[in-house]
Amino acid sequence: MNKQGSFFPIIFVTIISLAMAVFWDKFPFIKNAIHTVLDPSAGALLKLHLTLGMLVVVFVITLITTLIQKYATDQKALKELKQEQKILQEEMKKYRDNPAKISELSKKQLEFIPRTFKLTSRSVLFTGIPFILFFRWFYDFFAAMGEPKFFGFLSWFWFYLIFTMIFSGILRKYMKVV
Repeated sequence: MNKQGSFFPIIFVTIISLAMAVFWDKFPFIKNAIHTVLDPSAGALLKLHLTLGMLVVVFVITLITTLIQKYATDQKALKELKQEQKILQEEMKKYRDNPAKISELSKKQLEFIPRTFKLTSRSVLFTGIPFILFFRWFYDFFAAMGEPKFFGFLSWFWFYLIFTMIFSGILRKYMKVV
């Protein structure tokens, strides 16, 4: 299986994901299908205990995303690329007093962006659409609950974002995902 990735599929999935988000209310079959699946599963957890349920849901989403990142991307190539970037950064530190050399090294550093994007974009093919659908469902679910606050001050979005970063950091380190 080719794990190199490409730009076209990521653009395609992004367009489909955005279209689903935009037409969520205009095509009820999308919304109804997602609610049929998530209301009795994730919704039941959230109704049982809002904070603990949300922690479980966020952890499961993060675990699935991390597994996809690990197995859908070329981890070896990403590690090599990261090592090259580290060497380049060390070289930039050596030449910090030489603007011409820094400029040359900065151009080399910019060459890493498309290569990194291509290598990491493959996982988005598998997670883009489900991620958007989950977010739309979260929006509906928490709006129906009157926008509850986690820990008395966090909206569902900030709770999700903070705990995704925490769980992702732990899982990526444990599972050795680049």
